[in-house]
Amino acid sequence: MRFWDSSALLALLAGQEGSALLKPLAEEDAGVAIWWATPVELASGACRLLGENALEEAACARLLDRIAAIARAADQIEAAEVVREAAVRMLRVHDLRAADALQLASALVWSDYSPSGSAFVSTDRRLRVAASREGFKVLPEEPWPARSGGSASPL
Repeated sequence: MRFWDSSALLALLAGQEGSALLKPLAEEDAGVAIWWATPVELASGACRLLGENALEEAACARLLDRIAAIARAADQIEAAEVVREAAVRMLRVHDLRAADALQLASALVWSDYSPSGSAFVSTDRRLRVAASREGFKVLPEEPWPARSGGSASPL
């Protein structure tokens, strides 16, 4: 099982750039671990794609159904004081936005604060760097397509 960031899940589910690198990772995983608010971030990304005319209504509805299915099946790290405290530390140590700090903090809690050997799947450049510095094995290993800004997803 790997911890999946919202950026990676949205890229995979919506067939965005780089999804070919993510598909084998998803197929290898018996399950995924996610932050409690990941389904909200994914829905936000799906709705943004719809608003940008990158998805049609029917495709967006299917994507939202897939997001709901993942939310039901995933190992979710709940919103808790320990996650909030770790997220504040992530903000002090790394160049991250609040939601990304919460993603990484959740992954740390999921790994019992022993990230060595645990995998973190993300397409967000800043989050990938921070996760690597925290000791996670960051996937996909191939260089992620470069984009301006910190994130490779429309979240």
